[in-house]
Amino acid sequence: MSPYIPLSISIVAEVIATTAMKSSDNFTRLVPSVIVVVGYVVAFYFLSITLKFIPTGIAYAIWAGAGIVLITLMGWIVHKQTLDLAAMLGMGLIVSGVLVINIFSKSGAH
Repeated sequence: MSPYIPLSISIVAEVIATTAMKSSDNFTRLVPSVIVVVGYVVAFYFLSITLKFIPTGIAYAIWAGAGIVLITLMGWIVHKQTLDLAAMLGMGLIVSGVLVINIFSKSGAH
C-alpha cells in the first residue's frame, strides 16, 4: 500500500475536524464537537501510519500544507469566509512547496 493513502486519509480527517471546530461553537454543540474529536483521532492515527514510511518532516509538510489549503477552501465554501490577494498568494506558495517536496525531494517515499 502506498504511504500516501493513509496520509490522504489523515489530511481529509483533519480538514473535516477543523471545519467542524468552527461549527462546534466553542464545543457547545454536540454533533460538531464529536466530529472534531473523532476527526482528530482518525487524522493522527493515519498520520502515525504514514510516519512508518515517510520521514516526519516531509509527511508533516505535506499534511500541514495540504490541510491549510483545503481548510481555507472549506472555510470559503461552508462558512463563507473570504480571502484577499495576499492570502491566495501565500497559499499558492504553500502548494508550490508541497509540489517541490513531492517532485524533487529524495527524502519522501518514492
